[in-house]
Amino acid sequence: MRIRHLAMMLSDLEPHPCNDVSLEQYSTDGDLAARLLFDIASFGDINDNYTVADLGAGNGILGIAALKLGVQQVIFVETDIEACSTLEKNLIKHNALNSGLIVNEHISSETFLKKVDLIICNPPWGRQKEKADRPFLEMILKNGSIAHLLHSASATHIRPFFESKGWDV
Repeated sequence: MRIRHLAMMLSDLEPHPCNDVSLEQYSTDGDLAARLLFDIASFGDINDNYTVADLGAGNGILGIAALKLGVQQVIFVETDIEACSTLEKNLIKHNALNSGLIVNEHISSETFLKKVDLIICNPPWGRQKEKADRPFLEMILKNGSIAHLLHSASATHIRPFFESKGWDV
């Protein structure tokens, strides 16, 4: 699949409802999602036998892109029930319901996530609540998987956070 075709398909997904400001919900653009997933694939971090976790999945744009690029399964973790409903519709629309598992759960230190091959996420950036991204970062550490995340270009805490835990960034 070409990046342009993936971007067009992702842009056609039912959008994230974005109804809860406290959750810092923002839509991810189809072009951006396609570019991110193609970059992840170029690093060799997408494989057809992989299980991927999409944390804070929203309407499923990142995980659905991973499925379109050939991963075996995506676990979509999303706290907002309305977003989960939208995500389910998007999976059905793209005949991917059997490859996606939707987990309606708030990400915290108590969240259990089976070992996956890759974690992708666009966490809250902390504009409404400081350190809102921390549970996502801690989940990545806890799982120990390769991870790719979208974050604000002005975020200076990501690299030191992971390097202080012995990770390469």
